[in-house]
Formats: sequence, C-alpha cells, structure tokens
Amino acid sequence: MSEMNLNAMVDEEINADELMAEFDRESNVRLFQGVPKILVKVMLALFVVMVMVLTLFVTPPEQVRRSLFLGYIVFMGFIMYPVRKGKITKFNDVPWYDLVLAAIGLISYLYYVINFEAIINRAINITPIDMIFALCAIVLLIEVCRRVVGLPILCVAGAFIVYAFIRGYSLRRIVHQLFFTTDGVLGTPLGVCATFIVLFIILGSFLEKTGIGTFFIDLANSIAGFASGGPAKVAVISSALEGMYSGSSVANTVGSGSVTIPVMKKTGYRPEFAAAVEAAASTGGQIMPPIMGAAAFLMAEMTNTPYSVIAVAAILPAVLYFAGIFMMIHFEAKKLGLKGLPKESIPNFFKLLFRKGYLFAPIIVLVALMSFGKTPAFAACYAILAAIVTSMFSKETRLTPSTFLEAVEGGARNTIGVAIACAIAGIIVGVVTLTGLGQDLINVLMSVAGTSKFLALFLTMIACIVLGMGVPTTANYVIMATITAPIVVRMGVPVLAAHMFVFYFGIVADITPPVALAAYAGAAIAKSNPLKTGVNATRLAITAFIVPYIFAFNPAMLFIETTPLEVVQIIVTSIIGIFGISAGMEGYMFTRMKWYEIIFVIAGGLMLVYPGLITDVIGIVIIAAIVLLQMFKRRRALAK
Repeated sequence: MSEMNLNAMVDEEINADELMAEFDRESNVRLFQGVPKILVKVMLALFVVMVMVLTLFVTPPEQVRRSLFLGYIVFMGFIMYPVRKGKITKFNDVPWYDLVLAAIGLISYLYYVINFEAIINRAINITPIDMIFALCAIVLLIEVCRRVVGLPILCVAGAFIVYAFIRGYSLRRIVHQLFFTTDGVLGTPLGVCATFIVLFIILGSFLEKTGIGTFFIDLANSIAGFASGGPAKVAVISSALEGMYSGSSVANTVGSGSVTIPVMKKTGYRPEFAAAVEAAASTGGQIMPPIMGAAAFLMAEMTNTPYSVIAVAAILPAVLYFAGIFMMIHFEAKKLGLKGLPKESIPNFFKLLFRKGYLFAPIIVLVALMSFGKTPAFAACYAILAAIVTSMFSKETRLTPSTFLEAVEGGARNTIGVAIACAIAGIIVGVVTLTGLGQDLINVLMSVAGTSKFLALFLTMIACIVLGMGVPTTANYVIMATITAPIVVRMGVPVLAAHMFVFYFGIVADITPPVALAAYAGAAIAKSNPLKTGVNATRLAITAFIVPYIFAFNPAMLFIETTPLEVVQIIVTSIIGIFGISAGMEGYMFTRMKWYEIIFVIAGGLMLVYPGLITDVIGIVIIAAIVLLQMFKRRRALAK
C-alpha cells in the first residue's frame, strides 16, 4: 500500500472518529495514553471477564448479577466520559472528583450485593443507610446517563418520578421501588442487557476486528457494483449485512458511509440522496435478522417469545424494507442515466467468497445454535469463539493479542450506553408499575381512539417517533412497550405484532426530521443539507412506515397463524407491491410517470403489500396496467 493511500485512510479514520463524537454521544470519550491507557484496557477486559463468568459459570440471584453489572458500568462511565460534551484534546484528563464519583457509584451498588439477603428480608422497611446508598446509586446513574446518553431520556424519566410524588408516594417508597426491586433500575431491561445484549455487542466487536465489514462491502460490490447506480446498491447491501452486528444506526452510517457516500457522489447521485441512502440502509440494520438491534432481545423477554421466533417473524418486513430502498435507488439511477462502476474495479464474487467466505462462520454458528433451541447467550458465546477461530485462517483477518484486546475493549465500551439506557428505562417501568399509570394511560388513549384500530396505531406511531428523537432505540422500545403496546393489543393486534410495531417506529426515528441523527451523520460526510437528507432518507424508508400497519392489521406477514402456501403468496405479492410503491415514490418506472400513474401505482402497491386475495388481485391488475403503459411510452419514446 502506498504512503499516500495510507495517509488518506488515516485522515478518513480521524474524520470518522470526529463524526462519531459529534453525532453519537456515546463516542465522546476521554483519551488515554501510557499507563492510564493500559489501566483502562484492563478495566474493560475485566468487565468482559465478569460478564462471561456470570453468564457461563456462576448463577447468583438476579439482583446481585444486575447490581454488579450496573455498578461496573457506572464506574466505567465516570472514568471514560467527561462532564461536558466537546472535542477532547488532552490525554489522561480525569479530574479527581470523577474518580471519587466513580468509587462512590461502585461502592453504592456493591453495598446492595453484600447486604442482599438482609435487604430482601427487610422488604419495604429499608434503613436510613439503605436509603443513602440507594440515593447515591440512582443519582450517580442519572449523571452518567447525562454524559453518555443525553438529557432527553432523563427529562422523560424525571417527569415519571415527579408523577409518583404527585400521586402521594413517599421518597422511601419510591426509592425502594426503583432500586431494591426488579421493577426499577435493576429491572427486566437491565437484566436482558446483562444476560444477552452485552454478549451480542461483544460478538459484534469481534466480528468487526476480523475485517468482516470490508468483506461485506467487497461482497456487495461484486453483486451490484456493475449495475446502474451501482455504488448506491452496494451501500444498501453492505449496510444490511453490517447491520447484523452493528447495533447503532449512526455507527453504521459513519463506518460504511465514509466509503460508500463519496463513491455515490462521484457516480452522479445528489449529495443529499447519497447520504440518505446510507442513513436509511444503516438504520434498517437494526431490523435485520439474525442479529437485530438490542431492543429485539428485550422484545423476546417482554413478550415471552423465543428470540428465534422474533428473528423469523422479522425476515419478510426486513426484506421489504431493503427491497424498497434498493428499487428506489434503481429508479433514481435510471431517471438520471447513471452507470455502474468500471468492470476492473469490481471483485469476482466466487473468488471473493472462496477467499473470505469463512468470515460468515460465526453468524452461521449463531443461527444454527439458536435454531436448535440454544439460548441466545449460549449461541453468542460460541459465535464469539467461532469468530476467534475463523480469524486464524488468514493473515489478513488473524486476531493478534493487540487486536483481541481491542475487540474486548470495544465490546465493553459499546455496552456502556446501552446498559445505562436500559437502567434509566427501568425507572420509567418502575414508576408505571408502582402508580398504575399504564392502565390510566390505556384508558385515556382508548377513549381518544375509541374503536378505531388505525387511530390507536397512528397515535402510537407518533409517540414512538417523537420519543425516538431524543431517546435511544432500546429505551424507546421499553417505554412504548410498557405504555402503548398494551393499547394496541387491547385493539385486537397480536402481542408480537404490537411489539414489533413499536420496535419499528422507534428505529425510524433515527432518520425522521427534525432530529435524525443517522441522516445528519450521513449529511456531514456528504456535505449536504441535513434537513433535505433527512427528508430523502424518510422517503427512501417509506416501507418502514407502511409495513408495520400491514402486519398489525394482518399478522400473516409475521408468519403468525399462516400456512406455507400463504407465506409464498405474501412474499411474492409484497415484493411486487413494493416495486409499485417504489416506482411511484420516484415518479419513474421505465420512463417518467404522470401524476395519475403515480397515484394508481402506489395504490396498487399498497393493495399488494396488504395480505389478502381480493386486494392482491386488484393490486396485480393495477400494477400490470401501469407496467404495460410505461413500456408502451418507453417504446414510443425510443422510436422517435
């Protein structure tokens, strides 16, 4: 590799780090060098060891496990995250008061671990000492959340706590509920994070270090690089693949977008369109089986549904999501007359697969073990082992002691934000459980929606998107699953479909203006207008706004209570329907479309996406008519 190319890569990496720090608060960490750097690495490595031991070898009471887990997270949060967000220029800049706060935070959670049996026996009659340690633990958790996740989720949690006081609950009762039970900070969201999510985050870190991201980009290039507007199609395929192990829309956008967006611009796509493609595709990574976003593991716990069932149910919606983006990119490329990449720059698919296909092994191991009924935690541990073993097959991908420690460090570091968000979401769940607020909200929204299932779904969608503008996907899902999902279920929607509905709209908030962090990160790379990028990303992701309504009204799309023949029918008709919707959204199929063609083709597409024999027949007739009309217009234009 030439020195010039190496310098370009270094510059690009620095820019990517700066973008992550700007748009992803979790990446705004302190810089360390020398002995402090070694100590931080050891601290993060010990965290991973603790997680593995508590998962595979030791089975303490859940409160003990969760308290140890969160205490370590709070400790790391104060060490690694500065008081204020901003560009970090100094090394080893950890003020004395953060060291003190880190120690107090860890001790507060260890107090619960050491005195667990006595506190349980005291029930709600907690002592003044119990109160002091619990308040310290909660307050310091809130401060770490402000640094790592941001203020919006704290505003939501604060409003719920104020509501508990308004309802007349004492400080002692609230503190007991939020800290000394499994319905608060140490509740189900944190438990799922400590048991499942953390292992998948570590797996993603190991996969990244094996170079699987570069392999996915090369693989996507070999599949679609030659096609019209090839670089954009490469971005969709690679982001869908990378999304299987990247739990962050922003991280996925910056990681692959730093490569794909400049190439898309050179091909001829407008900057805001190029950035929107990457943002929309990267956001969809969280709904891509087999490794979905962290909220999917929470869904498994909250709906009492095996994760493998959820992953299977998510297949068709995910396929439709990416198919919609892919088709709209194709129509945009045809409309602009864009070409593919030069043949000499495209790798050979079979040679690439033969040379690096072994990198798929960890994902295959993961899927196989979960298919055989193993727990996600068990499957993730063996997939991590498979990633380590398969990396040894080639010098390019081999994990050295240094990169192994980097993978461990990255997994621990990436866990902090998710764990903190889960703990704060537990506060909200705790207040809802204590006060019965959930039932009150259900009654209010039921009175507003009446018997209209559509209105209930629409109000839920708005709530998810608005909350998602400032709250991470994981916490958004927990809050909405606690408050609004029961309303949707009350309207007759199956539990899994209701929770998947909430899950989807929490995710698309990352690309929905006015606050669309993934779109804004893409805009920074493309140097495009952030708002226009967000609007374009929303348009490209239109399928994500349609499909949840479809499976809420007809759960057959999630393979709920359906037959194999119906599944085939749903797949075929849905893809044809997305073809029609995508053409209508772009205003182009084989040639530019008139306004009435756009209306008819979108209507026909919607009918096909909705599972049902009558709607399918009507939709096919409409789509076929528009296709024939477009072909006729195209032929006539070429004849002139």
